[in-house]
Amino acid sequence: MTDFTNIEYLKTGNPKQILAYKILTQNKVLETLSEFDPILAGTIPINIDIENSDLDIICYWKNKSEFVSKISSAFQNKTDFKIWETIINENESVVANFRIDDFEIEIFGQNIPSQSQNAYKHMIIEHEILKLKGESFRLEIIKLKQNGLKTEPAFGKLLGFKNDPYQELLDYKT
Repeated sequence: MTDFTNIEYLKTGNPKQILAYKILTQNKVLETLSEFDPILAGTIPINIDIENSDLDIICYWKNKSEFVSKISSAFQNKTDFKIWETIINENESVVANFRIDDFEIEIFGQNIPSQSQNAYKHMIIEHEILKLKGESFRLEIIKLKQNGLKTEPAFGKLLGFKNDPYQELLDYKT
């Protein structure tokens, strides 16, 4: 199984994954965030990204103001930088967006260990489903995403989920 906690796997991936590796390493993005257990999550690691997919980096903070301060000082000079706080699933969350070259980067942090966050859990489950269901299923997911569906609802549609695809994916048994 791919170790998604270390981006080395991107070096031998598709052209977009290789470029993502280059951008993240040359700009020391994960290195800068290392104290927050950063993990690249989302669609690019599991090869279901579309043209405008961003690099989603999830982080675990213990002190929100230190996290906000670190992100701001490290990335505020990047193109289109913005940062805000919000509540997601009843959890305090910090989100930052900016651009580096061709990539939009989103940093998402919660006071939840990175591997326990839903974004990571969803990606691991989606990866397992993709391995089981094969290439035509992967291409169908991409087509649904290109037609405007978010990733989890696209999986939900193809897997016949009836309710909240975000929750049903967490409960899905491969």
